[in-house]
Amino acid sequence: MSSNRPYLLRAIYDWITDNQLTPYVLVDATVEGVRVPPQVIKNGQVVLNLAMRAVASLELGNDFISFQARFSGVSQAIRIPVQAVLALYAQENGQGMMFPAEEGDTPPPAPGPDGPGPSGEGPDKPKRSPHLRVVK
Repeated sequence: MSSNRPYLLRAIYDWITDNQLTPYVLVDATVEGVRVPPQVIKNGQVVLNLAMRAVASLELGNDFISFQARFSGVSQAIRIPVQAVLALYAQENGQGMMFPAEEGDTPPPAPGPDGPGPSGEGPDKPKRSPHLRVVK
């Protein structure tokens, strides 16, 4: 079966824009095929505004998300493999969807602020449930 991720991305995008909110996408910039300006990448991730007023020629395809956007006044072609999308959410209230790693995807390392613990899987602290937060 094909991945349901591109279908969910389109549905969540439509839901966010139908409610007059601003769709933001969180991308794992370490995934092969991600084409974004390097200066916008922070800790291997990038948050991009997908609002129609912020991008041109937006295409939410089955394999890639592509669009034109301006960074520091320069128009750039952006291309994001759908498997690199970690979350799609409304900037105003954080509502949206996080996406799990697909079969065959390698999840990004997630060391905490204190670095890896003895197990090598993050600091030895209690695990919290995942949540979205607004990044400005």
